[in-house]
This record gives sequence, structure tokens and C-alpha cells, in this order.
Amino acid sequence: MGRAAEMLGVTPAFLRSLGAARLIVPQRSPGGHRRYSRYQLRLAQRARDLVDQGTALEAACRIIILEDQLAEAQRINTLLQQNRAAQQPPQDQG
Repeated sequence: MGRAAEMLGVTPAFLRSLGAARLIVPQRSPGGHRRYSRYQLRLAQRARDLVDQGTALEAACRIIILEDQLAEAQRINTLLQQNRAAQQPPQDQG
């Protein structure tokens, strides 16, 4: 946790607060140390950026969750549109 906090320029308490808010739930090493994925570190950095801009931590976590859900919905929508286009017969040109 200390290394992740140092990389992000935050305190370990900030990372713990993100865990308490259920934004990121790190894996645990056999020795009980928190292990953060790159994705989780990106979320923590986004949270730090929002908090630095004056957003309350709880609101920042909610914003990030909604952004993530929107990105996933857009990805699924794109896939569905591509599948639909692939299944449509070609238009007659003439």
C-alpha cells in the first residue's frame, strides 16, 4: 500500500478510504499486504484528481463508478451495433 500511495502522491489513509467506499478492493498477498491492479491505480488517480478539484470523496467515488458504467454501456452498445450491421443483408444498389 505504501508503494501505491507513493506512486499516486496520496497517503495510505486515502487508499484505505477508497477501499471503505468500495471504489477499489485490492487483492491481498499471502502476508496480508494490499495489492492494487493497474486499473485500480487508475481509479485511485481519478479519485485523487477529483478530490484535488474540490469534490467530496464520496461524490468522487460515485462519479467514477458512473463513468465506468457509462463506458461499459457504450462498449456494449458499439458491439451490438456492429453485430446488427454484420447480420443485415447487403442493400441492393440499383
